[in-house]
Amino acid sequence: MKTMTCKQLGGACDMEFQANTFEEMAEMSKKHGMEMFQSGDAAHLEAMGAMKELMQSPEAMQAWFADKKAKFDALPEDN
Repeated sequence: MKTMTCKQLGGACDMEFQANTFEEMAEMSKKHGMEMFQSGDAAHLEAMGAMKELMQSPEAMQAWFADKKAKFDALPEDN
């Protein structure tokens, strides 16, 4: 199991997520983002705006995803 923060995943806070795979981590981050969107959290809305911009380019989105996955893969396992 590995731990990443919302900020490490492109978000706006220090909330920690723990998962065995990057795909699980991304899903938790996505769920958290939706909760923050629904609550109107300004910092997260700004981060989502940047993500929306990134999504306009499939190549940029793919590179972003690969970068975050590489960072996840490089993390040590939690103790």
